Amino acid sequence: MGSSSSYTEDDFSTSAFDPSTFSVQELVKLAAPDFSIPQPFVRINQRSPSLSVTTPLPPTIDMSRLLLEDDHHNLELHKLHSTCQDWGIFQLVNHGVSSSLLEKLKHEVEEFYRLPLEEKLKYKIGERGWEGYGRKMRADGKYDWVDTLNIITNPLHRRSPHVFPQLPPPLRSTMECYLSELQKLATKLIGFMGKALKIKEKEMMELFDDGLQAVKMAYYPPCPHPESVMGLIPHSDMTLLTILHQLNGVDGLEIKKNGLWFPFNVNPDAFVVNVGDIFQIFSNGVYHSVEHKVSCNKERERITVTFNLSPNFEAEVGPSLSLINAENPPLFRRVGMEDYFKQFFTLKIYGKKYLDYMRIQPSENGD
Repeated sequence: MGSSSSYTEDDFSTSAFDPSTFSVQELVKLAAPDFSIPQPFVRINQRSPSLSVTTPLPPTIDMSRLLLEDDHHNLELHKLHSTCQDWGIFQLVNHGVSSSLLEKLKHEVEEFYRLPLEEKLKYKIGERGWEGYGRKMRADGKYDWVDTLNIITNPLHRRSPHVFPQLPPPLRSTMECYLSELQKLATKLIGFMGKALKIKEKEMMELFDDGLQAVKMAYYPPCPHPESVMGLIPHSDMTLLTILHQLNGVDGLEIKKNGLWFPFNVNPDAFVVNVGDIFQIFSNGVYHSVEHKVSCNKERERITVTFNLSPNFEAEVGPSLSLINAENPPLFRRVGMEDYFKQFFTLKIYGKKYLDYMRIQPSENGD
């Protein structure tokens, strides 16, 4: 694409398109008024219809009530438990992360996406990995309408030397503070979820202790034909837990409930927390991971930071031993955490098919 002031059709031909040096943000910035969506991003036949009507949202969970030691705590814990069973996603208010830190994070992430493309490409995704700046081709051969920066942040020895340590110092410093706050928040939240499930605290903490943590900074540029693209394909998170912060107040998240899609409008003061596949497996199917996707906005960019939490690589992914007995046999197979991740990326699965792959079939139980 060189130093051209705009993209041409040749830039998106099958032979010329290079996702490792491409930016949707730059495309939109330089696009002519009559520009058409490049073919690698067009998904007209793969889009699932979304509801245009307003649908009830899952309950909002109040962290300050969970931290009390009275009837308010018991009521909020029950609400958390039933929401994870029925929805697998909720908004968390009074989460304790300061508004000043969130405002600083917003500023630094926006500053990152204002950097010249050649600066951002210093962090580009390697051929075999997923950590870094850019995007990866989906199993259907298409790309999402988004520029992302994916960073492994924990364990410390798994941090890529060319990504987190090389970030602009103000962003790196702010992100470290944010990660510290999110780790504390996630520890409390997972503890409450384990308590609601009646899982032994020791087992819960062993699963979570020094676990794999990753951050995704996502920039969804406005799209002149949003009906032709997808910001993020339908999927459930392969993680234990995901905490989303929507930085600039632009919605786009949609969730699937009872086979139908509907928009999830986010409270600007809330985090969005969703149950991941590993938590559904760990709860032996009591909690449910939610299938979700992101649609694009015609006029406005959407910027988010997602904190993903998974067990440590020495752990096993499987149903909690606290929940398994003769009356409640395991519904999912047990596999090492490292193998779980490798298998996921090998299969390149869409929707919730990887979770289905992890299910124990009747024939495996000898039925």
